[in-house]
Amino acid sequence: MKKAVLIPDSFKGTMSSEKIISIMKERILSYYPDCKVVQIPVADGGEGSVDSFLTALGGEKITLKTHGPWNEEIESFYGMLPDKTAVIEMAASAGLPQVGDRKDPSKTTTYGVGELILAAAKNGAKKLVIGLGGSATNDAGCGAAAACGVGFFDKDGKKFVPVGGTLDEIAHIDISTLDESVKALPITIMCDIDNPFYGPTGASAVYGPQKGADENMVKVLDGKMMKLAELVKKELGVDLQAIPGSGAAGGMGGGMKAFFNGELQMGIETVLDVTKFDEIAGDADFIFTGEGKIDGQSLRGKVVIGVSRKAKAMGIPVIAVVGDIGDNIEPAYGEGVVGIFSTNRVAVPYKEARPRAESDMKLTMDNLLRFMKRLGA
Repeated sequence: MKKAVLIPDSFKGTMSSEKIISIMKERILSYYPDCKVVQIPVADGGEGSVDSFLTALGGEKITLKTHGPWNEEIESFYGMLPDKTAVIEMAASAGLPQVGDRKDPSKTTTYGVGELILAAAKNGAKKLVIGLGGSATNDAGCGAAAACGVGFFDKDGKKFVPVGGTLDEIAHIDISTLDESVKALPITIMCDIDNPFYGPTGASAVYGPQKGADENMVKVLDGKMMKLAELVKKELGVDLQAIPGSGAAGGMGGGMKAFFNGELQMGIETVLDVTKFDEIAGDADFIFTGEGKIDGQSLRGKVVIGVSRKAKAMGIPVIAVVGDIGDNIEPAYGEGVVGIFSTNRVAVPYKEARPRAESDMKLTMDNLLRFMKRLGA
C-alpha cells in the first residue's frame, strides 16, 4: 500500500493549504485508491495557524475573553494540541482586522496576546508556539510582557504598560516578576521574516504604514524602538538589533526574545517539529508540497525547501506543485526536490489565473499522477 504525505503552503490570495490538500488527496486516491494519505496543512504564524495545527494533529480550540488592540474586551482563542503544546496567533488579540478604521500603532497594544499566553500556561501547556503576523501594533511585545508580569517603570519609578508611542518612557525593566508558569515554558516564535528591530528595514519603517503610521509617525516610532533597544541591551543583555526577525510584528519578535526568552524559528521548521514530521513521513513513498511561487528567495528555507531538506535525509522523493516557477531555482534539486510543476497551464495574468486556480491544480495533479502511474511509481 502506498503512503503519501501532503504538506503544501497556501497559494496566498488564491487557495488555502487545506484546499490544496483536499484537491491533491482526491486526485491521488483516484489513481491509488488504497493509498494512505497524511495531511499536514502548513501554518505560517498568521491567521489560520491555530486551525492548521488542530487539523493536522487534533486538539481543542479554546475561546476566552482578552483585551484587544485598543484595550477593549474581545473574544479570542488559542489551540491546545494533544501533547499540551499551546498554539497562539498574536493576531487573535492584536490583529489589524480588530482595529478596523482606527489604525494607530502608537497607541495599540499586545496586552491581549499576553493574556492568551498566561491563560495557556495556567491551563497546563507544556510548550508554547506563537505565530507572528497580521498585527496592528508597534509596542515590541511590551503589552504582552506586562500582562504576564514583567514590570515596566518610568523615570519616577511608576509602573505602566508601554505602547508604541511611550516606549521611550521606559526607564527600567524588571523581568524577574514574569509569571512563574510562563517562565517555565519553552516558547517557539514562528517568524518568516528577518527584519531588524529598527532602522530603514526595521519594524516601524517597513510595517508601520500598513498599520496606520504616516511618514512622521514612522520616524517617531523608529526612534522610540531604538531607545528601547538600547535599554534592553543595557539592562537585559540582549542585543535586539542583532537578532534577525526581531522587527517582526511591530517588534514582537524581539520582545518575545528579550522578555520571554523565546526562540525565533522559520514557520515551516516549527510545523515540521510540532507535527513530528520525521515520524509521520518516515515510511512515505512520496511527499507532495508546494507554494504560490518558487524562486531564489524560496531557497532560504520556505516551505518547499524546508520539507525537502528533511525528506532528503530520509530518502523520500519530494514533488513540488507550485503556482509560478521563477528563475534560479535549480539548487532546489540539490535539496531533495525531484520535480517542480507549475499549475499555470495557460499564460494569463494573475487576475485571470486566480478564478481557475482550483481546476488548474486538479488538472496538474491529474497529469502528474497519470505519468507516475504509467511509470509504475
